[in-house]
Amino acid sequence: MTTPKQLSASLEDYLETIFHIIAEKQVARAKEIASILKVSRSSVTEAFRSLAQKGLINYAPYEVITLTAAGQEMAKDVILRHRALKDFFIKVLAVRENIAEEGACKIEHAAPREIIERLTQFVTFIEQCPRGGKDLISGFSKYCQTGKTDQKCRACIAHCLEK
Repeated sequence: MTTPKQLSASLEDYLETIFHIIAEKQVARAKEIASILKVSRSSVTEAFRSLAQKGLINYAPYEVITLTAAGQEMAKDVILRHRALKDFFIKVLAVRENIAEEGACKIEHAAPREIIERLTQFVTFIEQCPRGGKDLISGFSKYCQTGKTDQKCRACIAHCLEK
């Protein structure tokens, strides 16, 4: 079986798209995938051949497309990376959802698993930490908008410096 590092960003996008369509409709068709990814049918056929050769999809011309167990596992991995990045961009960096979505789509293919896992842990920590939590995130969001910290930040800094 192939590993995620052996798939191009484009092929990962195909797997992700196939997974989402199958989740909604049970099967995927080449025409729908071409439409969603905004590519030609010949590009879809080429990608399908490659994914089938790697054992990630079940493909025959003019038939419905399904994921193999390995393809499903790899698609879930891509989706997990995408969601982790998008959550980080929105919850921690206070980025608008459409920008977060675009960034996640680009970075999900390149970021090592360890970085994605660490980002996920950081989001969880920030949300749970009594000294950070929602106040830290909203404070950062305000800082991004105004370029200034609020009084709570100055009090926290003073408290930390006393230790």
